[in-house]
Amino acid sequence: MPPTTRADALRNRALLLTAAGEVIAEHGTNASLRDVARRAGVGIGTLYRHFPDREVLLEALLDANFDALRARADGLLASPDPEAALLVWLEEMAAGSATYQGLPESIMDALANEESGLHEACDRMNSAGGRLLERAQEAGSIRPELTIRAVIAVALGLSWAAQHTSDLSEQVGPLLRAAITDSGVRQ
Repeated sequence: MPPTTRADALRNRALLLTAAGEVIAEHGTNASLRDVARRAGVGIGTLYRHFPDREVLLEALLDANFDALRARADGLLASPDPEAALLVWLEEMAAGSATYQGLPESIMDALANEESGLHEACDRMNSAGGRLLERAQEAGSIRPELTIRAVIAVALGLSWAAQHTSDLSEQVGPLLRAAITDSGVRQ
């Protein structure tokens, strides 16, 4: 590919990701891909050349966020308080998934469907959180029967609820604690 075509392709991809972030923030994960292309100033064919379907576009848009969550989980493994580390990570994940309407559902669907374009990225995030959960369970502060999938489902459910109930966003942390710890909500 000639250098100018390569530069144009990179520019178009960047424009599409920026536009996708804006359109999805406004209209949710099921936003019109035509609107994304229109906002980026490119044709729908250009969008599909870069992102063959909605899941590939979402994966590209969210990959940096998922990478940051995985790195954050790795960093929190050194925390002296495993329960607090897990809860901080889950709250950050819940807050990040609330950025886009419909994202909590998309993440849960991707975790359940190995054919999903988002599955691998979500699964890597799942594994990173799983290490935090295991450490907190070994410390005895998190209910031992819980799986990382269940804990993430609780966090994403609260994220979804916070998207639909404005006064709930400040209560995600205490609700997470009540749902997954042996001690529940601390006084």
